[in-house]
Amino acid sequence: MRAVLTLYFLSFFHWDENLSTAVYHAFSALCYFTPVVGAIMADSWLGKYKTIIYLSIVYVVGHLIKSVGAIPSLGNQVVHVILSMVGLFLIALGTGGIKPCVSAFGGDQFEEEHTSERSKFFSIFYLSINAGSLISTFVTPVLRGDVKCFGEDCYALAFGVPAALMVLALVVFIAGSGLYRKTPPQGNILLEVCKCIGFAIKNRLKNRSSQIPKRDHWLDWASEKYSKQLIGEIKMVTRVLFLFIPLPMFWALFDQQGSRWTLQATKMNADFGIYVLQPDQMQFLNPLLILVFIPIFDLGLYPLINMCRFNFTPIRKMATGMILAGMAFGLAAIVEVKINETDMPRLVPEESLIRVLNLAKNPVQVTIQDKDLFQQPVEAFQNPAEYSKLILNGEQQSLRFTLQYQGLSLPFNYTVKEKSVYSLIVFDAEGNLSSRLITDLEAKPENGLAAVRFINGLNQDVNLTIDSKWFIAVQRNYSASEYSLLERDKYNNGKCITEMGEFPLELGLLDFGASYTIVITNVSGGAVKILKSEDIKANNVHMAWQLPQYLLISAGEVMFSITGLAFSYSQSPASMKSVLQAGWLLTVAVGNTFVLVVAQAAPMAQWAEFVLFTVLLFAVCIIFSIMGYFYVSVDPEDLEEKEEERETPSRGNMISLVTQKTKL
Repeated sequence: MRAVLTLYFLSFFHWDENLSTAVYHAFSALCYFTPVVGAIMADSWLGKYKTIIYLSIVYVVGHLIKSVGAIPSLGNQVVHVILSMVGLFLIALGTGGIKPCVSAFGGDQFEEEHTSERSKFFSIFYLSINAGSLISTFVTPVLRGDVKCFGEDCYALAFGVPAALMVLALVVFIAGSGLYRKTPPQGNILLEVCKCIGFAIKNRLKNRSSQIPKRDHWLDWASEKYSKQLIGEIKMVTRVLFLFIPLPMFWALFDQQGSRWTLQATKMNADFGIYVLQPDQMQFLNPLLILVFIPIFDLGLYPLINMCRFNFTPIRKMATGMILAGMAFGLAAIVEVKINETDMPRLVPEESLIRVLNLAKNPVQVTIQDKDLFQQPVEAFQNPAEYSKLILNGEQQSLRFTLQYQGLSLPFNYTVKEKSVYSLIVFDAEGNLSSRLITDLEAKPENGLAAVRFINGLNQDVNLTIDSKWFIAVQRNYSASEYSLLERDKYNNGKCITEMGEFPLELGLLDFGASYTIVITNVSGGAVKILKSEDIKANNVHMAWQLPQYLLISAGEVMFSITGLAFSYSQSPASMKSVLQAGWLLTVAVGNTFVLVVAQAAPMAQWAEFVLFTVLLFAVCIIFSIMGYFYVSVDPEDLEEKEEERETPSRGNMISLVTQKTKL
């Protein structure tokens, strides 16, 4: 569902890129915060099975509301936004019950002696998640873009199919109810840890007198109420959680694949010859590359590094993953700079753009009052030159345009507004030279669509049909139609209906992100003669140039995410792994929150934002490396011995993935 979410905000709600990105990451952050709440519910109240059932129902209801909110004919914009936000909130709440409980519930089905079988289950579970992500990130954009409903992209279907599949999955899950081992709630260690830390801080603040003896560690101030064993375990966990502080910056970059990188793909050429890729389909590369990289790294790269006798510690692997993610954003910045070369110039106050389209029979010299533009005559029926910058003396200005044509000098007055783009159309009207100032697009069409408008140079009205779907009426004598947004394609089966009859209309290729003006000049030989000009250049940077950045960030994820989880789990007792899981999920939530803040509080050119994130991640990587240098790793075997000697029974885990040493 997230694969198409950013484009849904952009094209369905018509929000700008910054707002779309902000709401996307606010939703992502919520999805990684609610699992902490869901885990507490499961361990302290409902149990894992009931939590999965109840919150899966909430999850499905959220998807259904989201699908209904994507039906264009249902209410106005406010209704759509309210339904979509309610749906997203319920989805985030539902995933809070699924994300932390499903894997742990699966682990509960195995006895302690079935270690190898449980390990196989987690391998299949991880493979299933990535396979599902791979399929969905490829198929869901197809449901959105290739299937049309209500005359536009079918977001209702793209959101509705996951809802239907989730209903099916829930039915299958409930059908096996009699086969499951359902452990009752045993209390949540995360709450106990929070209470212990809170008591230690409160007790320390109460005893600030210099006469009271100091204690070795600030957590020792909880010894009046909590056991030394629990305090010792929390000390181990806090050491690892301290290392988690720099980690959100990695996730701030990583999760922008679904927002900024998808928006970047909309401004690129997606034609791969045999298949035209949807911009949101590029996200499928990440799960695909993860499935490819894991065996390559585990069976090839890491053993090779060990053969070179280089101590590639988990901290170093995670730092390398950060560097790779930073390099990916550096490449994204370079790609963005190349993309911007085909963009319209960014307009500032008291500035406009103008060009001349000469449809008369002879060259015309155009001069504008007090402006030094158009030094050379404009030839007849040639593609217009680049736009020229027109400096105004206010928000708008009335200007005199003088046309010199065959020894005649003809004045025309037009009012020009700031931050606007214009075309001056020069044409013959009943033997006299005339002109018309029309407004052009100020920016590229969104989502890789092509924009086209028509100018009717005939002395009779015309009705145009494009691809049997688009019907455009254009009045006579050089009247201009509104822009129509079309999918990128070759349009050679159009029709032009005039008083003289019906004629074929061939427009040729209307390319990604381009804007065209089609001038109908005359009808001869049973065909319509046209002049086709490209007002805004097509996207000329191919989407394949995103592949290197996806390669780098996926390799970075393997080194950072999998290594980080395995390392943090190895550094704490089994009873505290749920606390580390909660801390890990919260680093993702904080990272997404950071992107939300940057998108809203500090809007800047996209390439500059990519550079900013690159620099920030490199800086954080240095800080993390220094912290890791001074971190003393704990021997997992020593931890196991301590756990065996524990006098108190094991407490309930939020996420009991594997209570023993696990190979991911």
